[in-house]
Amino acid sequence: QVQLVESGGGLVQAGGSLRLSCAVSGRTFSSGVMGWFRQAPGKEREFVAGIRWNARVTRYADSVKGRFTISRDNAKNLVYLQMNALKPEDTAVYYCAADRSTVPVPDAKFYDAWGQGTQVTVSS
Repeated sequence: QVQLVESGGGLVQAGGSLRLSCAVSGRTFSSGVMGWFRQAPGKEREFVAGIRWNARVTRYADSVKGRFTISRDNAKNLVYLQMNALKPEDTAVYYCAADRSTVPVPDAKFYDAWGQGTQVTVSS
């Protein structure tokens, strides 16, 4: 069973930056994709970014393009989400997820392993 643990969330002012980390343990993937999702109170879980584990192929939600960057360190079993120019509407619990497919997909239904989330709060 793959275990995912997010960290790096916190409280920042609008325009600030945070870097989230996802530590992967247990059985990991030699292929497949890692993704970041977020869920604000009263809203559905939303795709943020995805990356292939074995290739530099990424996908971003339109709302975060140009501001967020997903990256990985396979040797350290870590996935990152660098978040710049944060906006109050970015406030949410951010989740790391793993999928066995070969392309990053924006639908949470395709991901079969999830972390417990880390809170990101952006003040105006």
